Amino acid sequence: MHALGIDIGGSGIKAAPVDVATGKLLAPRQKIATPRPALPEAVADVVKELAAASFGWSGPVGITFPGVVTDGVTRTAANLDPAWIGLDAASLFAEAAGNPVRVLNDADAAGVAEMTFGAGVGEPGTVLMLTFGTGIGSALFTQGVLVPNTEFGHIEIRGEEAEKRASEHAKELRDLSWGKWAGRVDEYLRHMEALLSPHLIIVGGGISKQADKWVPRLTGIRARIVPAVMLNEAGIVGAAMAAVSSAAPDTSGASGADARRISGRDGRRRAGHS
Repeated sequence: MHALGIDIGGSGIKAAPVDVATGKLLAPRQKIATPRPALPEAVADVVKELAAASFGWSGPVGITFPGVVTDGVTRTAANLDPAWIGLDAASLFAEAAGNPVRVLNDADAAGVAEMTFGAGVGEPGTVLMLTFGTGIGSALFTQGVLVPNTEFGHIEIRGEEAEKRASEHAKELRDLSWGKWAGRVDEYLRHMEALLSPHLIIVGGGISKQADKWVPRLTGIRARIVPAVMLNEAGIVGAAMAAVSSAAPDTSGASGADARRISGRDGRRRAGHS
């Protein structure tokens, strides 16, 4: 049960083949900067390069997207280009990768991986996974079942979207100290706790590698807060799991496309024109 996982982010696109039974990468991950502007065809070219040139992959491919994904169509694109909105991304990526593809929200993928192999294993009740990067991604689980496409990074705090204040990108952009940034994260988590009353909050994304510098500063939260075990590889693993549906029963937001069905397409990929 091997699949290629590709994790599309606002700043970088990462990929690696994964043993979906164990959650282990089968080769060192490869990373390519997200194109600017992040137009669909440009991102698809990176997917093609990673699948073909980097890994010579033949088999199922799972791909994450930083936005809402329903039935293979990308519905939002806050940190990419507006051209993604309403796009049949599953068919676009299947054509680029030359393999069957499944597409799902990036934080949902990371959450499924952490619930299966990481910090959420065996956790009952409500679990909230938050990924801090270019934006803030979210994945919500109750009794181990995913509620897909939550996008809690866009709730408003002090008249501004939470991810504009408390993402890793916001920390870098505003040159915030660990203390000041952790204060913003703490305020955001208090809002999330008031809304959801989670038993456990898992914090992931690239900045989770430095969890010791900021997680101990989050003192206003009743829920347990733990860093993601799989760090920034969780999205890759969750994407690969989605590609092999039996390995990821909770990726209910994922939909796929078979490259063989779309050969000879006329190039129209907007929803309703596939």
